[in-house]
Amino acid sequence: MREMNKEPLISVIMGVYNDQRFLKEAIESILCQTYKNFEFIICNDCSADQSTKILEKYKKIDNRITIINNKKNMGLAASLNRCIDISKGDYIARMDSDDRALSDRFSIQVEYLNEHPETSVIGTNVYYIDNSSNRYSKTEFPHMKSISLKEAVKQTSLIHPSVMMRKEAILNVNKYTVTELTCRAEDYDLWCKMKEERMVLQIIGDYLLEYREDESGIKKRKYVYRIQEAKLKFYWMKRTGMTKYLFIYALKPLIIGMIPKKVYKKLHKRRVIDV
Repeated sequence: MREMNKEPLISVIMGVYNDQRFLKEAIESILCQTYKNFEFIICNDCSADQSTKILEKYKKIDNRITIINNKKNMGLAASLNRCIDISKGDYIARMDSDDRALSDRFSIQVEYLNEHPETSVIGTNVYYIDNSSNRYSKTEFPHMKSISLKEAVKQTSLIHPSVMMRKEAILNVNKYTVTELTCRAEDYDLWCKMKEERMVLQIIGDYLLEYREDESGIKKRKYVYRIQEAKLKFYWMKRTGMTKYLFIYALKPLIIGMIPKKVYKKLHKRRVIDV
């Protein structure tokens, strides 16, 4: 194995907002990575539960952890941008505060990016887990699946908390866009911006993340966010000249938002529809 100081530094970025229930599991999964050369930057977006105490506890345990405390609630995109602003790594790894990274996630992703300098973003397959951390489904993306501009605009396969990016790539598109339209779709907008710049976005076949879909989160998803998502898709379709071909996909968030919650939950659990 190479000496640690010769291994690329990873900056792990994560936003936290009232996530006390699963926060410890998420943090532990990062601290238990086989790849050790990383900094863990966590932005606490004015949490009102026990998240703040949990974060302070882990900060004392591991000096790789840096905590940013927002003075007001800023949302995920702005919180992630604050993490990026102080990051020192060559690579940026995303993490969500209710998911669990498998122990070899970083080592596999770093190796891939080192061997493929043309690739800007690498995502992975994931296992879906419920609130009891039981796996109930999984993605089945082929190894080295490349994301085209058309797919990015339509609905990308990249799962945000599974990705690792070159820092220079996300800086080249001015980080995450912070607007009302990107409030719940900051990742979709980012992939579109990157593909517009002809960056290479790929998915490897390895399963490196357990992606939690909180049932309460599904219940709370407001229709206004569906409208914003549809508007954002219309924007990108118009910008890239794909409205004629992908119009129906812009309506998808609105249609899904009208499905009764009980029916939606059943379809979503079976992976018939996406969030």
